[in-house]
Amino acid sequence: MGHIDVNSVSFVLPDGRPLLGDVSLRVGEGAKVALIGPNGTGKTTLGRIIAGDLTAQDGAVTRSGGLGVMRQFVGSVRDDSTVRDLLVSVAPAPIREAAAEIDRTELAMMERDEESDQMAYAQALVTWGDVGGYDHETLWDVCTVAALGMPFEQAQWRKVTTLSGGEQKRVVLEALLRGPEEVLLLDEPDNYLDVPAKRWLEDQLIASPKTVLFVSHDRELLDRVATRIATLEPGSAGSSLWVHPGRFSTYQQAREDRNSRLEELARRWDEEHLKLKALVVMYRQKASYNSDMAPKLQAAETRLRRFVEAGPPEAIPLRQNVRMRLQGGRTAKRAVIAEGLELTGLMRPFDLEVWFGERVAVLGSNGSGKSHFLRLVACGGSDPDLEHRPVGDVVPRTVEHTGRLRLGSRVRPGWFAQTHEQPNLAGRTLLEILHRGDDHRAGKPREEAARALDRYGLARASEQTFESLSGGQQARFQILLLELSGATCLLLDEPTDNLDLHSAEALEEGLAAFEGTVIAVTHDRWFSRGFDRFLVFGSDGRVYESDSPVWDEGRVSRTR
Repeated sequence: MGHIDVNSVSFVLPDGRPLLGDVSLRVGEGAKVALIGPNGTGKTTLGRIIAGDLTAQDGAVTRSGGLGVMRQFVGSVRDDSTVRDLLVSVAPAPIREAAAEIDRTELAMMERDEESDQMAYAQALVTWGDVGGYDHETLWDVCTVAALGMPFEQAQWRKVTTLSGGEQKRVVLEALLRGPEEVLLLDEPDNYLDVPAKRWLEDQLIASPKTVLFVSHDRELLDRVATRIATLEPGSAGSSLWVHPGRFSTYQQAREDRNSRLEELARRWDEEHLKLKALVVMYRQKASYNSDMAPKLQAAETRLRRFVEAGPPEAIPLRQNVRMRLQGGRTAKRAVIAEGLELTGLMRPFDLEVWFGERVAVLGSNGSGKSHFLRLVACGGSDPDLEHRPVGDVVPRTVEHTGRLRLGSRVRPGWFAQTHEQPNLAGRTLLEILHRGDDHRAGKPREEAARALDRYGLARASEQTFESLSGGQQARFQILLLELSGATCLLLDEPTDNLDLHSAEALEEGLAAFEGTVIAVTHDRWFSRGFDRFLVFGSDGRVYESDSPVWDEGRVSRTR
């Protein structure tokens, strides 16, 4: 069984800012350790250093056993890759290299079809068998049947973009959990998963003998799975790390106790510092008229110098103070009206009325059409008027449907995309985006823009480009843009997936104060408690309402 040992790792961002400062962590054989911390403290970066994708400026990482990695992008793949490409990307290195050689030689044979190309292709197939490629295809068959309900032979050339985020995650998780690697590094493995899949993941991680280091913000998963909690705390010299050797249920009290101890140590250090400085001043005064005091002065000065060189105790980590001021505005009483609405190939026709001010949670399994429904509302409905144009520069793709969906007067949809697709923000810093404004929001003076970023815990990232932010920082910035855009109907697709715990609490408070309608797709069992109504996309193709959350709907039964 394998392990991970991170020893005094430091990492500095390209702009010179320290991100990680002297971070050490050991994940022992068979342990299940959760890595948590505020967005932007370096959780994903630390994972990339452990995986070998990045090189730290200082420190070292050692590990034993093979390493299987789920990177943060899984679930939001939007390129031309296939299911086979996705599975190959998380396979052991010899499998990846052999697969790449097969693709290269096959392409060369198709282009030229010379004898040398045929020989190279034949050798690539031999190598594929030698490294266990055919055994992996058998494993992948089990994975695609479990995750997608179809054999690998049928699924392998399917575009990853045809899968929901949860289906992408499930395919990769099946491969890693069933694969040969003894150590797993999972960056937010529960994102995009519906609740039955989250429960499946929890059970699999608990039962697995593998060593697992994972990043997650799901409190229920943290409490069920993690045997230790490693926390990255932000600091001026880069994030530091400390470990709570217990369950998440005892973590908050442990963190408060630790901060109290740090406060006490800081108080004692200040007192001792003042005492030593006063002692030096006293002996200096006495030595000015009594030469016999010179040795005592020298001893006191040496003691003070050594005390200062040793430095103060660890600084008390600052708690994030994210404050979201979502405003909204009055609209017609009926904000969203659906009449005989059927999302093509997904759910059966249904009727729906959402009234101004309601909080509606949309629940159901992955692939059932929840995000399609939300996107249709974000488009402005079946035949949108000019006033229903979505705020922001990203226009959602049209959704095939029959029946009709329309929005009430003065309803301006503000869409939070699950995949954070914001091509219009690429290459621009956060300060620049707020300063210049767009067609939907006025530009802000730089000082005012900086204050807005500070309210969302993004002040330190103000000169970073949008695409360089962590997933949680991107989520917070999107919510800030919605706050400034004048949206009166918020359409949130898994808004808490990438938010740290404090930011998720701030979002809940912001939504409670929002004057307008909120419709959110969510699999967050805690976040759903703040909603009035629950629209459930059932496994039998029905869309129905419930007074309480329904988490046990399975995969939708339909031709795939």
